[in-house]
Amino acid sequence: MEVDVHEARADLTRLRERVAMGEEVIISEAGKPVAKLVPLAERPRMRFLGSAKGEFTVPDDFNDPLPREIEDLFYQ
Repeated sequence: MEVDVHEARADLTRLRERVAMGEEVIISEAGKPVAKLVPLAERPRMRFLGSAKGEFTVPDDFNDPLPREIEDLFYQ
């Protein structure tokens, strides 16, 4: 959606609601785009060391070399 700067100033609440629903709004002045309103991405959750403790285990052979037939697949 594209709106003129004067319309955007007069109706910011409606535009904000449309952006919150995922729509992008281009604001133009004298027919030229000058700004874009876009929804913000959700902030990533804070991660805490050890928060996944007990959810998985690393196999004992994790650092062992790959079998030759699998390794060969990388060098074809």
